[in-house]
Amino acid sequence: MSHTDVDPVQTILDLFQARGTSEYGGEAVTQEEHALQTAACAMADGGDDTLVAAALLHDIGHLLHDLPDHAPDEGVDDHHENSGAAFIDAHFGPEVFEPVRLHVAAKRYLTAVEPDYMAKLSEPSVTSLMLQGGPMSDAEQATFRANPHWEAAVRLRRYDDEAKVPGAKTPAVADFADLLRRLVK
Repeated sequence: MSHTDVDPVQTILDLFQARGTSEYGGEAVTQEEHALQTAACAMADGGDDTLVAAALLHDIGHLLHDLPDHAPDEGVDDHHENSGAAFIDAHFGPEVFEPVRLHVAAKRYLTAVEPDYMAKLSEPSVTSLMLQGGPMSDAEQATFRANPHWEAAVRLRRYDDEAKVPGAKTPAVADFADLLRRLVK
């Protein structure tokens, strides 16, 4: 990397520093707390570095826009999975950006294939699910499962659902800097 190149890891650290304290969509945690808890869940589950990175970065799209925290309550879907994946794709491989891109689809998939999954979702997550298209149709499920990263996306989705605990102890964002640097393409 030359001195004129932007360091993507520093950009990520700066984004969390600048915007990480914003509300996480009506949940009792901040964007940063949610990201760190999701990454900690991936680590505890034995996820490889790419899955841990995807878990940390899965909602980075929320840090890239200027919509208000209550946008979902106003019926606005920020399509954060797409903006986040595009940002990540510029710097990391598909093992990182595809689970990020697919984590919303994974929620839609799980609500379609697991009868009790919807009941496990928080109220804000149900609200966003409806904005994101609701449970998948059979055809959408087949398309989702055709992606080679669909299982990683489902794992990421389950970590995402668990990562909404106020005051949970996690590593800091900076603790993931070396892991992210190893994965930069």
